[in-house]
Amino acid sequence: MTDRQVLPVKGFEPYKPKKGEEYMNEPQREHFKALLLAWKQQLQEEVERTVHHMRDDANNYADPADRATQEEEFALELRTRDRERKLIRKIDQTLEQIRKDDYGFCEQCGVEIGLRRLEARPTATLCIDCKTLEEIREKQRVA
Repeated sequence: MTDRQVLPVKGFEPYKPKKGEEYMNEPQREHFKALLLAWKQQLQEEVERTVHHMRDDANNYADPADRATQEEEFALELRTRDRERKLIRKIDQTLEQIRKDDYGFCEQCGVEIGLRRLEARPTATLCIDCKTLEEIREKQRVA
C-alpha cells in the first residue's frame, strides 16, 4: 500500500502515528470518529439525493421499454441505497465501539486490527488473520 491511502471519505488524510504512540489513543479514536461521522453524512446525503431523484424523475412512460428501463434503474438505485443503509447501521455500531473504548481490536482474538486496515475499512471488526480464516470457512461452506 502506498503512503497515500484511499479512504472512504474524500478530504481525510490517513492518521500518522507519532513514534512510540500508544495504539488507539484519544487522537486516533477522534480521527476515526470524525472519519466515520463524515462517511455517514455522505451516505445520508446520497439517500436524500436518491429520494429526490426518484420523486422528480418518476414518469409514467407509455412505452413499455422506457418504463422497464426506468423501473430497472430505480431498482438498482434502491439496492444500492439498501446496502448503504446497512453500512450506516454498521457505522453507528462502530461509533458505539469507539464510545466504549472497544474500537480497533479484533472481536475474535483480541489483537490490534491495525491503523492501516482501519483506514481502509473503518468498520472492520476482525484482524486480517481472523478475517482471512472467516473467508476460507465461508468458501468451504459454499463449496
